[in-house]
Amino acid sequence: MEVFQLVTPALLVDVGALDHNLATMAAALPGSRLRPHVKAHKSTALARRQAEAGHPGFTCATPREVRGMVEAGLGDDLLLANEVVDLELLSHLGTLARSGARITVAVDSEETIAAAAEARIPEVLIDVNVGLPRCGCAPEAAGRLAETARRRGLAVRGVMGYEGHAVGLEDRGTRTETVEASMELLSAAHREVGGEVVSAGGTGSYDINTVATEIQAGSYVLMDTAYAKLALPFRNALSILATVVSVSAGGWAVADAGLKALGMDHGNPSIEGMEVWYCSDEHVCFAPPAGSEEPLPRVGDRISILPAHIDPTVAYHEKMHLVSGDTVLETWPVDLRGW
Repeated sequence: MEVFQLVTPALLVDVGALDHNLATMAAALPGSRLRPHVKAHKSTALARRQAEAGHPGFTCATPREVRGMVEAGLGDDLLLANEVVDLELLSHLGTLARSGARITVAVDSEETIAAAAEARIPEVLIDVNVGLPRCGCAPEAAGRLAETARRRGLAVRGVMGYEGHAVGLEDRGTRTETVEASMELLSAAHREVGGEVVSAGGTGSYDINTVATEIQAGSYVLMDTAYAKLALPFRNALSILATVVSVSAGGWAVADAGLKALGMDHGNPSIEGMEVWYCSDEHVCFAPPAGSEEPLPRVGDRISILPAHIDPTVAYHEKMHLVSGDTVLETWPVDLRGW
């Protein structure tokens, strides 16, 4: 199949950029030093490529991702890096763990520890708040929670903390200082908790965070324009193919990829040579920048759109197309969507 035959909007993955990203990260963080986060791409086919690059363990954000990875034969070492209290979902994961998959769950409270124990989840990490006001216990509470987990029969592998408030900071010096401050908190918690695992990090701190035993980077493999601002050695592999459906005499054009095809929480997407005005449900409206002589496309033309945030963008789509130039090499299902 050729790219022009695809129905738009379509999710494209450039194979050259993908291979570059896989190789670059594998060289920087070989083997278990990287625990790729599958929430970024939600595809077991792409996860398999990461496993082939030498990474045996994976990070998951949802029980659905864990189940899908096990079903795909990628259950050697899965971390559900999110608190879950739904006993039905957790019990299913406990069953999978007793069937041979290695499944670890993040906990940050008495309640999440009790849920993991009741569901017979064998292993946990103590999730620690290292500066991002989201999940995670206070660092000084980590040791007490680890003792509680062990009393409930859970094996505590170590600690986890996500410096998400730091990974996107554009100034590298500020980013480094913020990561280091976060890891001081996580190290203090780890001394109280024990265990062999210190799990942290992301694409923006993969080469800065030297404390974590494993880095949970995900976006590196496909990249987006938010992370591209950090001058990282990874290439934009993911784009949205869209069709121009309207061109106005007033000087703007509209393509068929809007809010239902693009994650917008990190800002507008990018179109080369154009200024994106706004996105609505099914439309992206754009025009040449003021003073530019760049011509508008014509109705029916295909354009490439780069998303600002890949994770929610991918989750809107049922499949992604691996392409080389204008040729579609493979079509991969986005089979880890849902909860």
